[in-house]
Amino acid sequence: MKVLFTVPPLAGHVNPTVAVGSEMAARGHEVAWTGPAGALSRLLPEHARILPAGEEAGGGYEALHARWRDLRGVGALRFLWEEALVPLARSMVPGVRRAVHTFGPDVLVADQQALAGPLVARELAVPWATSASTSAELTRPFAEFPKIGEWVAAQIGGLLADCGAVGEAGGPEWDPRFSDRLVLVFSSRELVGGAQDFPPHYAFVGPAFGARPPAPGFPWERLDPARRRVLVSLGTLNQEAGGRFYGAVLGAAERLSGEVQLVMVAPASLVAAAPRNVLLRDSVPQLELLPHLDAVVCHGGHNTVCEALAHGLPLVVAPIRDDQPIVAGQVVEAGAGVRVRFARTGAEELRDALTAVLDDPVHRRGARRIQASFAAAGGAAAAADRLEKLL
Repeated sequence: MKVLFTVPPLAGHVNPTVAVGSEMAARGHEVAWTGPAGALSRLLPEHARILPAGEEAGGGYEALHARWRDLRGVGALRFLWEEALVPLARSMVPGVRRAVHTFGPDVLVADQQALAGPLVARELAVPWATSASTSAELTRPFAEFPKIGEWVAAQIGGLLADCGAVGEAGGPEWDPRFSDRLVLVFSSRELVGGAQDFPPHYAFVGPAFGARPPAPGFPWERLDPARRRVLVSLGTLNQEAGGRFYGAVLGAAERLSGEVQLVMVAPASLVAAAPRNVLLRDSVPQLELLPHLDAVVCHGGHNTVCEALAHGLPLVVAPIRDDQPIVAGQVVEAGAGVRVRFARTGAEELRDALTAVLDDPVHRRGARRIQASFAAAGGAAAAADRLEKLL
C-alpha cells in the first residue's frame, strides 16, 4: 500500500502523521507527505519523502502568525479561515494533484486543516481518510452559535465551488473535514466525551507519538529531586502572546518556591528575572521530559494536553483561542485538571490552581483514567490497522 499524508505546515498537525507513517513503513508500506516543503523538511524525519505543495502559502505562515497571535474569539476564527485555511487549500491543490500523479497513493490521509487533500482525492477518485489532530471539530463546536457555524459552512462551500468540487447534481454538499470512509481521531472517547455518539468509521486511536527533530541539549542535572516539577508551556505559536501570563507564572513560582520547581518554556526577552526555582528554556525535549514531571501548565493545545495525559499528568489549562477552550473543557470534564483565564489570571489564582492539581488526588485519578484510555486505544498501531482495512 502507498499512503500519502497531506498536512499543513504546523508541528501539531504533522506530528501524529509521523508516528502513523513510521508504523506503516515498518509494515512494508510506502509513505510520503505533501505540503509546503520548506516547513515540512523541518518537521519531518530526515529520510521522509516530501512532495511539495503550496510552498508560497506555507512560507507566508510566519507573517500570518504575527497578525494572528493577538486575535481572540470570532476574530481569530475569521482570520483562520479567510487568511489561512482557504488560501492554503487553494495554493496546495496543484501540488497535491502532482503528488498524487507522481506517487500514485492507494489512500490519502488528509489533516482537517489541509483541505486540498480531500479536494484532489475526490477529483482523482483516490480513497481518503481524515487525520483529526484535534478533537474540537468532532464536538459540534458551534451548536450554541448557529450563525458562526453557518459562516464556516459558507467558507467551505465557497472553496468547494471555486474548485469545482460541489456535491453531485441534486445531492447534498460534502464536508472535506470529514471522510465518509475513515476519521482517525488522535484522542479517546473518554476525553472527547464518552456519552457522545459517533459513526463507526470514527476511529479513536489515542495520541500517536513519533520521532521528532532533535531538540537542543537539556540540563537534566538541574532538575530538583527535592521539589515537585511542573512544565509551563504555551506551545510554539503562542509564546509571544504570553508576556502577562508569564508574569503570573513567576509570581506563583515565588509563592511555591519551597515546594515546586517550574520548567518554563518561554523567550527570555518576555520573562523578568526568574526565581531560583524556575528553570527557563527557549525549548525543551517535551516527550523526554514529561516522565520526570508531576504536572503541566499549558494553553490547552491538543498535542500538549494529550502528551501530558498520556503520562498521567494533571493539568492547569489557560486556553487562548481556536480549539483550546474546547480542549480545556474536556480536561476539566474528565476531572484531569483546572482551567484558569489566560488574559486575567493572577499569581494567587495560578498558585491555587497548581496546588489543586498537585495535591488533590481527584485530578491525578482523572489524568490516570485518561492515560489508561489512551493506552487501550492503541495509538499509531491502531491507526495503521484501520488504514490497512480501507483497501
